[in-house]
Order: sequence, then structure tokens, then C-alpha cells
Amino acid sequence: MKNRDNIFAAPIDKMGDFTFDEKVAEVFPDMIQRSVPGYSNIISAIGMLAERFAKPHSTVYDLGCSLGAATLSMRRHIKHEGCKIVAVDNSPAMVERCRLHINAYRSDTVVEVVEADIRNIVIEDATVVVLNFTLQFLTPDDRLTLLQKIYQGLRPGGILILSEKYVFDDSRVNELLIDLHHDFKRANGYSELEISQKRSAIENVMRPDSIDVHKERFKALGFRSNEVWFQCFNFGSMFAIK
Repeated sequence: MKNRDNIFAAPIDKMGDFTFDEKVAEVFPDMIQRSVPGYSNIISAIGMLAERFAKPHSTVYDLGCSLGAATLSMRRHIKHEGCKIVAVDNSPAMVERCRLHINAYRSDTVVEVVEADIRNIVIEDATVVVLNFTLQFLTPDDRLTLLQKIYQGLRPGGILILSEKYVFDDSRVNELLIDLHHDFKRANGYSELEISQKRSAIENVMRPDSIDVHKERFKALGFRSNEVWFQCFNFGSMFAIK
């Protein structure tokens, strides 16, 4: 049974910024399922998209792979010869567990798990790149730089899959979707204290963009197509095709 997330269940006197440390890695499967609406659907569909876009003798990247859920989904669907998945995360605790998860399943598709900053990774000969709730933790300048690197490293016809939390320009819509997300967390057993403390811890390290900002970036970078393919409340996933 997965460990239950109770990191913010007791009052915390001095709230620090949220980090993907050992405590978070230990409860991450429970945390993500109870906090991100539609997460399982997104993971499943990432595998389906990888099956369509991955090509033989190309590289697939999972940038900010955490425990490897998207990597495993893609590996289950990719059947091409010579296709390799590179899974990257800068959290030692996440990488250690990700390697264990990857090694627990056999597959002809090679997976390389790398402990590194995704901003320092060379993207080359890629047909699929995944940023699954990762970009939102970078500064705006770093987001653009990374997306430029991804675009340049993608083969023509390659796909970028980008899952994010969104903000909305209409304040009434934005607050409503935030409230609905909090209702989702309450329904999954989080207390008011947990919701409040988690929000305080994460607000300085996660600054989400609007859907329009993402779309404008994709267009400016040269992606020929992009669209939101999934949204639930203020969480969703997009793709951009080179």
C-alpha cells in the first residue's frame, strides 16, 4: 500500500518552500493522486501519444520524471527498435526510487535515468519530450530557454507534451477553479490545515502560466500545431507538434 501523504497534517511553525525531498518522494504517489485532478488520465494518455509519435532509433525525454510514471507509461507503449527513453530529475530521492521502479519491469525499450538539472540536459534527435508538471517550477526566462532547446532538439513532426497548473485572466474564473480544486482535495481527505499549509509552501516555488501564455510561446518558437487536450479545473495538459 502506498504511503499516505500527511506532510502538512500538523501545524508548522516556520513554513519553508516546498522541495522534492526524501519526505515528499516517500509519499509522492499518494500526494499526486489526491492533489492533481485527472493525473491518471494524463499519465495513460502520455503513453498513447508516445506510441503515435516515437520513431525507431530516436530519443524520448521525460524531463522532471519524479518517480517515473510517465516514463513507464511511454515504455509500455513504445515498440520501436532502437528507441531510448532518457528520464531526468534533480532530486536524488526521486531518482533513486525512479530507478527502482524502472528496474522492476522488463522491456526492450532502454531507459536511462539521469540525476541532473533539466536545464543542463542536451536534447537531440528527439521524437517525444514530456514536461509533466515540471515547467511551472522554473523561472519565466528559464522556461523559454528550455522550450527553445526542446524545439531545436526535436525532429520535424516530433511532439512536446506539457502538463501544467494554469492561471486564468478572469479573476472570477480563476478563483472558482481554485475553489473547485480545493474541494477536490477535501474530497480526497485533505484537511483545511493541510490545504492551507501546502499552498503557502508551494506558492513561492510554483508560478503557473495561463493557457494563452503557453500557446503564444509555442507559436513564437515555431511549433506548427498546439492545443489543450485535457483540462480538469485549473490543471491540464497540452501538446505542441514541430
